[in-house]
Formats: sequence, C-alpha cells, structure tokens
Amino acid sequence: MKKRTSSMKRLRVGIIGLGVGEKHIGGYLRHPGCEVAVLCDLSGEKLARARERYPGVRVTREAGEVLEDPSLQIVSIATYDDAHAGQVLQALQAGKHVFVEKPLCQTADQLREIRDAWRARGGSLKLACNFVLREAPLYRWLRDRLNEGAFGRIYAFDGEYLYGRLQKITDGWRRDVPEYSVMQGGGIHLIDLMLWLTGERPRTAMAAGNRICSEGTAFRYPDYVASLMQSGSGVVSRITANFGCVHRHQHVLRIYGTGGTFFYDDAGPRTHGSRDPEAPATPVDLSPFPGTRGDLIPAFVDAVLTDKDISAGTQMIFDGIAISLACDRALQSGGQEMIEYL
Repeated sequence: MKKRTSSMKRLRVGIIGLGVGEKHIGGYLRHPGCEVAVLCDLSGEKLARARERYPGVRVTREAGEVLEDPSLQIVSIATYDDAHAGQVLQALQAGKHVFVEKPLCQTADQLREIRDAWRARGGSLKLACNFVLREAPLYRWLRDRLNEGAFGRIYAFDGEYLYGRLQKITDGWRRDVPEYSVMQGGGIHLIDLMLWLTGERPRTAMAAGNRICSEGTAFRYPDYVASLMQSGSGVVSRITANFGCVHRHQHVLRIYGTGGTFFYDDAGPRTHGSRDPEAPATPVDLSPFPGTRGDLIPAFVDAVLTDKDISAGTQMIFDGIAISLACDRALQSGGQEMIEYL
C-alpha cells in the first residue's frame, strides 16, 4: 500500500447537491490532503450562500461540469435519489472516485451498469456510500464484540428505521421520485448495518407494507414496509422502514445470540447476558450516531491517497441494493423472492 507524504498533490473535490452535501463539505475540509474545488446545486439561493461561505470555490448549476471536469479526482454526490445512478455511472466512466449518498441506485439494471463500470477500472477507483451508522462509536464497539463471539452464535437481527418525518414524503422531493422506495430511502441503513455487523448475506426475502399514514396525500407508494429475510446459515433478519410513524427520527436495533442479546431503542443501548429474570441489563455508554454526516469522508480520502483496497466495502454496497430490490419485489409479488447478488 502506498503511503501518503506531505509532498503528494492535494486531491480536488467536486460536490453535487448542497442539502446533505453541506455535511460532505465539512468532511473534506477536515482532511489536509484534499481541497473542495467545485460546488453544484440547482438552487440559486444555495449557490449564493455557498459563494459567501466558501470564497474561491467555483459554483455551478450544471452537474455535468463537475462530473466531466478533468481537474477533479473525487466527486461527492448528494442529489435526489433518482439522480444517483446516472451521476455515479458518469463519474466512474470519467475516471473519478465517488462518494455517494444512499441509495446507490434504484434498479437491477442500474446496479449492473455501475458494477461493470467500477470493475472496468480494475479496482483503481474508490466507490463508497454514506452509511454513517458505521462510524457511530456504539456500532464500532458492537462489531468488535460480535467478531469476538461475545454474544455466541447470532440467530436473529431485528432493525427498525423510524423516519418520523411524514411531510418529507408527502410534500418534499421524495413525493415526486418515480417508484420511490422507503426500503431504499431509509431501511437500507439497517440493511447495511446487518451486513456490516453480522457478515450474513440473506438468500431470500419476503415483505408486506401499506400506505395508511400517507393516505389522502400525493405520495403514491407504501410508507411502511416490513421485510423478513433468511441467510443460508439460518439467521433470520427483520427490517422495517417506517416513514409515517408518530415518533422522532430514530432507529431501533436488536441482535439475538445464543450467549447474549444487544438492544438499542429509546431506553438506550444495553446488553443482556443472562436469562435470569432478576438479572439487570448492562448499559453501554456509547453514542449510536456519528459526530456528523461527513464522518466517513476523511477515511475515504485516505483510501484514495494511499490506494487502500476498499473493494469489500464496495461489494457490500452492491449487496445492500440487491437486498432492497428483493424486498421491493417481494412487496409487489406477495411471495418469497430470491436475492440476486452480483
């Protein structure tokens, strides 16, 4: 692996989308090995604010100017969900490293195109998705404990994504995204945690859902989806995407093992190590959230600078999309669907 030195040329970064993309800016600015060179958004108001906050940085309304700019090595994509696939593909074909908000894409054909474009570069390009829960101190600790076997053999993973912001799908841009999927738009965070924490790849998926919370609004798709998956080793995973809930934005996680149980919910993170009804839970004093939405970016920049192999993480992103697609197919078919991994 190549080591970064102070004499290395700084990487130039372009960021498309200045909603969540504002958090990306902070992540890149914290790294001495790169510079934010171009900012892009469709909103003239956001671009005007960007000019004031980041003097000297070029701004544009045209995403193509960023994706095709030969002076940029990294592109960060924080646009609407239905724009991700085309922009990721264009960036990879232009030879750029890509950091993108979830979901990576929306269809199996898009996933295959992106995978092929990434592979065509022989692994030289880094592709990462902003699954920020991986950077939470609690889940980094939990992953280590699971790898140590502290909970015995894992047999069930139970995750709930409580969006709690119904107006964002009834009145915001998500309302207008064709075939918007709450599993891809939110539940995929828990799918990624399942893959990253347990190393299990489910084989099959079933799903059920409804749109009772958004009934009577312009939102056309299920706002609640519950999926049930099973891996070849027998591990059962239940993941829900609950966009209409009367609850603050939150997630719930339970992992069950033969030697212990992990819970995170409104009562805080804790573990159970006994079936004794009198045995108390053991609190875990770690945050289930990263510091900011840009916390994964410095490590991504390091991977580019040192040519670190992050292909296993990229494959996990592909796997997460494959799982979400199977859940959506099962929702439509009402039956069990095989998960089609690439």
